[in-house]
Amino acid sequence: LSEGESLNYQQNINDVIRVFPKLQTGLDVNVKFKSVRSFEFTGELAVFDLCGVELYHGWLPEPQDVEMHQVVSDLSYNQLVDKSLAQSDSSTDIVQVKNNILCGDFLRQTANQLTYHGLCRLNATITDQQLCVFFRNNHFSTLYKHRERLLLLVTDMGFLNEFGHVWETMEDVSGDANFLGASFEPTHQSHNDTFHPSDPIAAEIAQLDSGQPTISEISITTTRR
Repeated sequence: LSEGESLNYQQNINDVIRVFPKLQTGLDVNVKFKSVRSFEFTGELAVFDLCGVELYHGWLPEPQDVEMHQVVSDLSYNQLVDKSLAQSDSSTDIVQVKNNILCGDFLRQTANQLTYHGLCRLNATITDQQLCVFFRNNHFSTLYKHRERLLLLVTDMGFLNEFGHVWETMEDVSGDANFLGASFEPTHQSHNDTFHPSDPIAAEIAQLDSGQPTISEISITTTRR
């Protein structure tokens, strides 16, 4: 590494060390609506850079709605909220008032923080067998692409005793999903069935119950500045 690169790397290390205590309470993550990889840079994001893990979201405006897309795509989440709250201001700028209303409409219409365009861009951007982190609804989840299907690691406490459910498909913004086992097979088997994963990443995930360290969901909420 050059001297400049070495200093930058050391700064990232220091930033990550300061971030670790926040993992139990929240990270400062500000989504930007330009692309599925767009986030406002903060020291907290250095965690993902140093680990070599890509961070994605699927919260994008639909290009078909040209007017809303033009207004929203250049904003961050914090800017969008500020504009939506300002829509009731007694401004004489009609264009600005209209844009602020569009910002509020976008927040209401995409409250689940995933759009069809965002889902399409995730499919186009993430490569097969890529393991990454997905941000949605103030949570970070493990996302994996297997044979052109986007899969989320099942970590919800409601599935604690559902030993067959390891992955859930992410194919629709409404939340309809199919559950898969450790070898990516449909989970029709009983809880006592044993899995024999053939995929190396699936094998690693299957170690969850054994207590071996592996990649899991980071259930942490964002904190807005």
